[in-house]
Amino acid sequence: MFPRDRYLNQLIAFYGAELIRVITGMRRSGKSSLLKLYRNWLVNEKKIEEKNIVYINFESLKYANLTESQSLYDYVCGISAQVGTKVYLLFDEIQNVKDWEKAVNALRVDCDCEIVLTGSNARLLSGELATLLAGRYVEIQMFPLSFDEFLEFRKSSGEDIHKSFDAFLKFGGLPGLHELRASPQATTQYLNDVFSSVLLKDVVSRNNIRDTELLNRIIQFIFDNVGSTFSAKNISDFLKSQGRKLGVETIYNYLDYLENALVIERVKRFDLKGKKYLETQEKIYAADVGIRNSVLGYRPSDIAGILENLVYLNLRQKGFRVFVGKNGTLEVNFMTSKDEAVLYLQVCCQLAPENLEREIAPLKQIKDNYPKLVLTLSDLMTGDIEGIKVRNLVDFLAEPIANF
Repeated sequence: MFPRDRYLNQLIAFYGAELIRVITGMRRSGKSSLLKLYRNWLVNEKKIEEKNIVYINFESLKYANLTESQSLYDYVCGISAQVGTKVYLLFDEIQNVKDWEKAVNALRVDCDCEIVLTGSNARLLSGELATLLAGRYVEIQMFPLSFDEFLEFRKSSGEDIHKSFDAFLKFGGLPGLHELRASPQATTQYLNDVFSSVLLKDVVSRNNIRDTELLNRIIQFIFDNVGSTFSAKNISDFLKSQGRKLGVETIYNYLDYLENALVIERVKRFDLKGKKYLETQEKIYAADVGIRNSVLGYRPSDIAGILENLVYLNLRQKGFRVFVGKNGTLEVNFMTSKDEAVLYLQVCCQLAPENLEREIAPLKQIKDNYPKLVLTLSDLMTGDIEGIKVRNLVDFLAEPIANF
C-alpha cells in the first residue's frame, strides 16, 4: 500500500479524542487503504491488540447481515462486551448500512470506542448525521493522488518530471491505477472499468436511473466542457440537438447525483466588485482527469481545460476554498481562500508576448493587495510582471501539499 501520509497524519492527530472521524472521497481514491494503514499504525505504534480492532467493509458479502443499524449495533456491542476494554471501530463504505447514523451515535454513547468511517457520498454528512452528531465528528476529505504523491509513487521508475507529468495529465491520480504499473492500453481499460462498473453503476443504482444512455450523454457533455462556464440550458440545447428532450430541473437532478457520488465538483462564481456569489454560469470539474479522459479519450486539443482541472484539484488538495472570479466582463480562473489568506490564479497553457496582456488583464484589474499568480507551461515567461508572479505550472503542482 502506498503511504498516504498526509491523510494518515490527519487521522492520527485525533487519536484518543472522542470525535468521530469521517473520511469522504470518490470511489477508488484510497479510502479503504487509508483505513488499513491506520489499523497497521494502531497495531504497530500504539500496540493495540487485533481483538480490539473491528474492521468492517460493508461492500463485502461477509458482512451482508450487518447492513441494518440494529444488527450492526448488536454485533459491535457483543464484541465490546467480550473484549472488555476500548475497541476501535473502522467502518468502510458506511453508507451501505441503512440508518447507519443511529447505529454510530448509539455506539458512541454506549461503548468505550473510537470510530473511523469512510463513505463515497458527498451527502454523508448532511441530514440526520449532522443533527445526531453535531460537534462530534470531523471530516477528512480524501482525493486521488496529488502530483507530488504521484511523483513519489513513480520515483523508482527514474523518469524525469516532464514524462511523469505527461502520464499524470493523461491518466490522472487513482492510486490503484499506478500500483498496477500497466501499459497505456491496460491503464485505459482500468479507468474505463472504474467508470462503468463502479462510478456509473453507483450513480444509477443509488438514484434509480433508468435511462443510463442519457446519463452518459450528460457526463460526456460535462467532461467535454471542463473549464467552461456552464448552465443547464447548455445541456438541454445539446440534448435537443441530438433528438433528446430533458427539462432543466431534471438536468440539475442529474448533476446533483453526480456531485453526490463525488464524480464532479461544481464551482460557483464570485463577483469581485459586488462581493457576492453568483447563482448562474458556474463551472464544473472532474474529480479525476483520468476518468474524464477515459470517457472522451485524451485529446491534445483539450489540454487547456485539463490543465485548469488539474490546478483546481491541486488547490482543493491544498485546503483552499475555490471560486471562479468575475471582475466586470473579465474572468479570473480561480479566486481562492484559506484561513484569512486570498490568492488569485490564472491558468494559461502557453504564455507568449502576443497573449501576455490578455492573460494578465483580469489580474491587473483587481485592486487589492493579495497575491496574484499566472501558471503556465512556458518557462521563458516566468518571473514577475507588474507585481503578478508567473510560475511554471508543473513546478507548482509538484510542490509538496504538506507545505501549504
